[in-house]
Amino acid sequence: MKSTTTSAVKKVLTIDFLRRHWFDLAGVGVILVATYLALAWQELSTYQRIMWVSLITLFLHELEEYRVVGTFPGMLNKVLFKSDRPDRYPLNMNTALVVNVPIAWSIYVLAALVAENAVWLGMASILISVGNIIGHVFLFNIIGKRLFNAGMFTSVVLFIPVSTYFFYYIEASGLAKPIDYLIGLPLGVIFAFLGIYMTVQWMKNKDTPYPFPSRCLLPEDRD
Repeated sequence: MKSTTTSAVKKVLTIDFLRRHWFDLAGVGVILVATYLALAWQELSTYQRIMWVSLITLFLHELEEYRVVGTFPGMLNKVLFKSDRPDRYPLNMNTALVVNVPIAWSIYVLAALVAENAVWLGMASILISVGNIIGHVFLFNIIGKRLFNAGMFTSVVLFIPVSTYFFYYIEASGLAKPIDYLIGLPLGVIFAFLGIYMTVQWMKNKDTPYPFPSRCLLPEDRD
């Protein structure tokens, strides 16, 4: 009984650590993937390089949203959802973990691992980056009547060039077949809609025990 209780406590503590620091682990991911690329660059195809770099851009984007600038949660809740509790509704720390780690990380990592064997999956992952470009460069700024938001810098500096080069390369190299577009484009939209928007909706809870810290809110919403 004692052993079971201890195991359960460790599990809770581990999950709690991930809720509070998954985006910091994204920084570790940047170092690991960059090291792998440096060591294996010559053995990788151009397509594989693009996919691994795409994963790095995702990690850096998340770092900007949740740590470096850090105000994405409060901005999303306040600007897009007009929330009166921007520290926890509808996006909360638990939802952010689920959306980004088991969903987004898995899609980007798998797209890099299968590489040319599933160009449609790479296309779907890149479409998530394109969705972020639309959201951060246009949607959030227009609705919120602002010039900058957490996540915009990496969207412009990283997502735009990588996404553009991805589509250029798969066309120029003949990698993309009609079936890749038929599967990849709608799948990317499905990933974004179900994996991000609907997951936020399904997990929303005004009484959640997982609010974001004050640093994740817009300055005007902090205590």
